[in-house]
Amino acid sequence: MNHGTALLWKRRALSSLSLTRRGLPKEKMSENGLMSRAKVLTIDTMNPTVKKVEYAVRGPIVQRAVELERELSEGMKKPFVEVIRANIGDAHAMGQQPITFFRQVLALCSYPELLNDSTFPEDAKSRAHRILQSCGGNSMGSYSASQGIDSVRQDVARYIERRDGGVSCDPDDIYLTTGASDGIVTMLKLLMCGEGAARTGVMISIPQYPLYSAALAELGAVQINYYLNEENCWSLDITELQRALDEARLHCNPRALCIINPGNPTGQVQSRECIEDVIRFAAKERLFLMADEVYQDNVYADGCQFHSFKKVLFEMGPEYSNTVELASFHSTSKCYMGECGFRGGYMEIINMDDDVKAQLTKLVSVRLCPPVPGQALMDLVVNPPQPGEPSYDNFIKERTATLSVLAEKAKLTEQVLNTVQGISCNPVQGAMYSFPRITIPKKAIEEALDKGQQPDMFYCMKMLEETGICLVPGSGFGQKEGTYHFRMTILPPTDKLQILLNKVKEFHQKFTQQYS
Repeated sequence: MNHGTALLWKRRALSSLSLTRRGLPKEKMSENGLMSRAKVLTIDTMNPTVKKVEYAVRGPIVQRAVELERELSEGMKKPFVEVIRANIGDAHAMGQQPITFFRQVLALCSYPELLNDSTFPEDAKSRAHRILQSCGGNSMGSYSASQGIDSVRQDVARYIERRDGGVSCDPDDIYLTTGASDGIVTMLKLLMCGEGAARTGVMISIPQYPLYSAALAELGAVQINYYLNEENCWSLDITELQRALDEARLHCNPRALCIINPGNPTGQVQSRECIEDVIRFAAKERLFLMADEVYQDNVYADGCQFHSFKKVLFEMGPEYSNTVELASFHSTSKCYMGECGFRGGYMEIINMDDDVKAQLTKLVSVRLCPPVPGQALMDLVVNPPQPGEPSYDNFIKERTATLSVLAEKAKLTEQVLNTVQGISCNPVQGAMYSFPRITIPKKAIEEALDKGQQPDMFYCMKMLEETGICLVPGSGFGQKEGTYHFRMTILPPTDKLQILLNKVKEFHQKFTQQYS
């Protein structure tokens, strides 16, 4: 090695030492003897809050389900012939058919030449004309206003007024969103502030939809858990809210309370009395209310009824309606529509400070606008065919049939699961999911912990490998310590749902015998 080469190596060694002292990655020697530049972005230098994000609905179980589907397609032998996914509320992927009128209008908007086609009904054409006239260049391919298309926001406002018995709604309080998730995350962003003991805390139900825990982790907020009462059909108790709030105030600044009604993953429907109690609690404790109401048409149980937080708030009088800050959310992805892929939704804000509202409008402008096809679909959801229009009878027929089948499957799921010793399932009052409690033998718990897995993850993974049934372990949603659950959708076609439930029954019995 000559003097120049030795000097070069010395400089590189010193540079590497300097990088190490600064906590930066070293340069590495490549196979051809040359120094390769270290990655700027590594697992050690990336945003640490992102590493805390978990989303069980598309976690390891689902990744393994995808692998199994590929292995089956390649001819590998398994103890089952197909993977049945019951892990996510994706209605159309489970076989639910789209509403004809919605797809007709969207087809017309996407390809306006079809407006000359006589096979399309006139009410579909008139809706498409109105939507296109609200789009730049009469095209759904153009950007819209960041808050959403004006005419769609007006239709959403009129829909809310009809739903809530005439309670006034200002279109300027409506923000169209990329599904409800976009609106929820946007509101959480506005609420974040402070450090240490002053850091924002957000109260979420346990079990919860993992969007909330994931968003709070990414934003660096404090997650405040309040537990739903499983023994009373997953009801919400004000005493539990108070306990969670009082404990949280010792280490953070609780600022918001999130409610999912009807519930995901637990399927409960809040009574009007409960909603009033929650509103009083939020007013007393000065909490911003966030009402996730995306399953508002999915109510099945006798004696249950959906009550919007806004309607109840205003019916409680000015003491509350003039002061309690509320954001409520809806989506095209659930209910009878199931149009998840279009990513349509809205949020309505109530009693928001004017200066904050201006900041909200600025924040949503950064992402330019929600998908315009999703906005168009949201318009059809809130302004469907009316009596006397050509498409009305078929629309009502399809809507009613979809919701009726869901109600039947909710009952079937509860009945079958409750015949299994070691499984306890509350009534599925609403939404699209069952969240039964499962008894896991002590030996299985010990084996799971030895493998570094949560017991219900161990249970669900074994079920997937042995039956092809893809469920989500309750630990991904949160649950009381010492209890175990899984979440399953009620969306598969009735015949396939019956197969799924029978396989769950057989697996649980076999699993229990194996580890007894």
